Amino acid sequence: MQLAEILERWNSGDGQPYKGELIDMAEYEEGNLSCMCAQGQVLHLIGGMSAEDLNRTAQGNADRMTADLLKISRAHAILLRNVNDTVDGAPAVVLTDPGKVLGDQWSKLLDFWWVLDQFTPADWQKVAAAWAAARAAAGDAAWAAAGDAARAAAGDAARAAAGDAAWAAARAAAGDAAWAAARAAARAAARAAAGDAAGASYEIQGASLMNERGQSFFFLPLFGFATPDDIPARPETYGQA
Repeated sequence: MQLAEILERWNSGDGQPYKGELIDMAEYEEGNLSCMCAQGQVLHLIGGMSAEDLNRTAQGNADRMTADLLKISRAHAILLRNVNDTVDGAPAVVLTDPGKVLGDQWSKLLDFWWVLDQFTPADWQKVAAAWAAARAAAGDAAWAAAGDAARAAAGDAARAAAGDAAWAAARAAAGDAAWAAARAAARAAARAAAGDAAGASYEIQGASLMNERGQSFFFLPLFGFATPDDIPARPETYGQA
């Protein structure tokens, strides 16, 4: 089945995905898709995974595989999951009109999230080092400024949606990097990277307001970008499953 057909099903009255987990095995029977969440349906219908495989798949792996199948970023796949599980109605809007979820800076957010997926372990180490070099007090102030600007520019729901997706994706990616460090240190570094990615996402959403206020970007430079304009565009094939 093609993605367009899946989206049409999601938007129909009887095709909305299950919420809360990849599949409810207690309700599964051949041909019944209503027991699968949005990611579960993508993995089953496009990826060819069986119900049993879905039931055995860890959520982090499902995020990554969904992103690969849909040719989107891991954060975008997590956003699909989060909206599916927490918002009434069909989650198709996450793929067809992400601005309704992320606000008017949605395209630049998708660019940034795509860049995060290209980061190597060495890149994540650079982010961690840049954060360590910054003063904690400055980081706290920057977090508050970025969050306030994002809230004012995009609204609470869009701010939360972007921050949650970026946080989860960055933490997973930083954990996957398996740095040569003690496990506890690696976990702490992953948490820091996740917070940095969420903060950078807030700065992207609230960039125009931050510029008006004369506020400097703090989190974006940790990833090598002085301003949102410096973020490279995602490929033209992005999202063309």
